[in-house]
Amino acid sequence: MKVAVYCASSTLVSKENLELGFELGASLAKLGHELVWGGGAISVMGEVAKGARKNGGITIGVIPERLMSVEFIDHDSSQMHVVKDMRERKGLIESLADGFIALPGGIGTLEELLEIWVGRYLGFHNKPIAILDPSGVYGSLRLALDDLTAMNFMKPGQHELVSWCSTIDNAIKHVTS
Repeated sequence: MKVAVYCASSTLVSKENLELGFELGASLAKLGHELVWGGGAISVMGEVAKGARKNGGITIGVIPERLMSVEFIDHDSSQMHVVKDMRERKGLIESLADGFIALPGGIGTLEELLEIWVGRYLGFHNKPIAILDPSGVYGSLRLALDDLTAMNFMKPGQHELVSWCSTIDNAIKHVTS
């Protein structure tokens, strides 16, 4: 299976998050899954790809032309798709992947996660989505989503379309089973 990973490109994230990315990539490869990701060679983006490749995995990057120097295109990728913009990037990642895992990240990661989540709810795809958050980075987000559900801003069933996971094994099982 091809698993898309949404994650941070910030070079300021903690070593713990870099290690999480590497271990997720390694675990995906060891289980025979291919990695689809944003194509960057820095931060968590780079580590997830390095972890996959170090364990014999295939990495499929998708990067917009404009970000090739910002996220530093991963020249070691098994395949690299250079696209014109973020909309094309997200669309291609969605079409390539069989499932999605979101790691802790910033607004870009959140935007990708929320878009794929809404797409599933609206029936544009039926691919599994997991949020891998072993250290509780998204705790406040989860509470906010619970509040939105309680106040009926989120419709019944929307919250359940995503699996919140605290371990790599659970996240991978959720998106590949």
